[in-house]
Amino acid sequence: MATIKDFSALKGLRKDLQAQEKARAEAEALRLRNEARAREEADIFRNSIGQVAPLRARAIDKAHHLPEPPLPIPRQHLADEQAALLESLSDEFTVDTLMDSDENLSFARPGVGQDVLSKLRRGHWVIQAQLDLHGYRRDQAREALGEFLRESRKRGIRCVRVIHGKGLGSVNKEPVLKHKVRSWLAQKDEVMAFCQARAADGGAGALVVLLRSSERASG
Repeated sequence: MATIKDFSALKGLRKDLQAQEKARAEAEALRLRNEARAREEADIFRNSIGQVAPLRARAIDKAHHLPEPPLPIPRQHLADEQAALLESLSDEFTVDTLMDSDENLSFARPGVGQDVLSKLRRGHWVIQAQLDLHGYRRDQAREALGEFLRESRKRGIRCVRVIHGKGLGSVNKEPVLKHKVRSWLAQKDEVMAFCQARAADGGAGALVVLLRSSERASG
């Protein structure tokens, strides 16, 4: 037969169960309120920014880490060096073996008419480029002259001036470089003719050189 003590224990247990049930109900109500608030905030954010669409992935947006390509072979540079070797100028060459000269140091290759040389003396062609060899040693001057003629030829230039100086600062006042330049020019196939420059263009210290027309020249 149940005692008063047993009834008291049951009553206490019932109170505990009711308290737990109340706590669960309050927790559930709080969770529902939080979810509702979150939905409201999300709706406010979506309404403020409007409709959005995901960005399409494009190939251009992707970073491709490719290995570095090998350095290009300097084919043109090698070709120029080869041409320079083939066109090297000799100091043993004497201009007198190729052509005659006059007292004005004028020269023309065989087949070049005297009218061409006369026009060159009179300044018929405009001087388009010049090379000043003042202060150059002989080897430096030879290399500089060869490079200058090659570049002038590439650019389609017809008439150039080469300033070699009068040799007044040379040993024994002899114009060594002046004679060397004449010899070097005579060895270049692209040189049609050259003559001593007019007084206004350098006189005895320079030569005016006429080059053959190249494919890039207009005529």
